Amino acid sequence: MRRLRLKADGRIVELRDGQEFPLQPAMPFAEPMEAGTAMVRDLRRRARLTQQEFAAKLGVPVETIRNWEQGKRAPRGPARALLAVIAHAPEMVFAALAKA
Repeated sequence: MRRLRLKADGRIVELRDGQEFPLQPAMPFAEPMEAGTAMVRDLRRRARLTQQEFAAKLGVPVETIRNWEQGKRAPRGPARALLAVIAHAPEMVFAALAKA
């Protein structure tokens, strides 16, 4: 199982043998809102989930997912960090969220 850590500056690192190894984000998050909408839709589609299923797994209203995908809003703060981790290890994140 991979161990990932989200750093305060937004970087994600993998922990191996007590050392941190930076991971390149699958999709950049500091881009315009259009890129953010494609990122959320891409993550959801790669997970083969409907908007309703994706929202349920993340614990957010389906309207939030719709707003992100339609470009009405962009993920911020903890949601943005969670999506960054999902981009690298979706199975681990969904398994951890299912236990919560």
